[in-house]
Amino acid sequence: MTSPDALAILHPRLPSPVREVRDDRFERHGVRLLLKRDDLIHPDLVGNKWRKLAPNLTAAHGRPILTFGGAYSNHLRATAAAGRLLGLATVGVVRGQELADRPLNPSLARCAADGMRLRFIDRSTYRRKTDPVALAALLRAVGAEDAQVVPEGGSNSRAVRGCRALGEELGGRADVVAIACGTGGTLAGLAAGLGPGRRALGIPVLKGGFLGAEIRTLQEATFGGPRGDWYLDDRFHFGGYARTTPELDAFAADFEDRHGLPVERLYVAKMLYGLVTLAEEGTFARGSTVAAVITGRPFP
Repeated sequence: MTSPDALAILHPRLPSPVREVRDDRFERHGVRLLLKRDDLIHPDLVGNKWRKLAPNLTAAHGRPILTFGGAYSNHLRATAAAGRLLGLATVGVVRGQELADRPLNPSLARCAADGMRLRFIDRSTYRRKTDPVALAALLRAVGAEDAQVVPEGGSNSRAVRGCRALGEELGGRADVVAIACGTGGTLAGLAAGLGPGRRALGIPVLKGGFLGAEIRTLQEATFGGPRGDWYLDDRFHFGGYARTTPELDAFAADFEDRHGLPVERLYVAKMLYGLVTLAEEGTFARGSTVAAVITGRPFP
């Protein structure tokens, strides 16, 4: 059920559409703004989740998928949806043992409704999830020793190669391509797919300043070394993952009104806010084109 042909019957919209929008906050600085609508690839496997999951689903060859995430993980929801659509068993290992005694939040409830088996573990054990001994013990505990293990956020070499197509689809259409970053896999692939003279800009949604090393490690594992021209601006996390502020909410609502685009708050809003700020700071050269990758939609 997970051959490339099986994935094709889900009818992904690829390449995803590109739309130019008129926005005075960019135009007064001589900058064109494009929206790369990866949120329209598939109704359930939205945006970069399709690009990262599809190669991992193919590699599973029908085996269960076990993966990791926090209580509001978009990756867990997408993996659960993929399992429902393709008839695959899925196990979601959730950070936070304390959550096991609470009602499921809407995000985790969706995972469970899609058939994902949820396993809550304490944060100390979660931090050791990549340790081979700890991982083997976890697989035994959930009875899924033969599972295809996909890392948190879906970012591994298969995912990075899948995301390279994002840069290739944009071709020579933009000078800078911006994307919100969680684990860095999408940016690692995007940068590799962009042509010479193009830059990839990552807006991290987590605090910590660790993402650059993660991206370099992913590119080394995937391509044997650095690929493409990319950089990060870590000023726009608004307090960290799953954090928003009234200022960010107001900005997102205004962007929705201006352009008729539903703006997801935890990733997309932060990236768009960053781009507006950078345009106002004069970061982008007059006459340049900036593409913003819309990687998700608001969760109902």
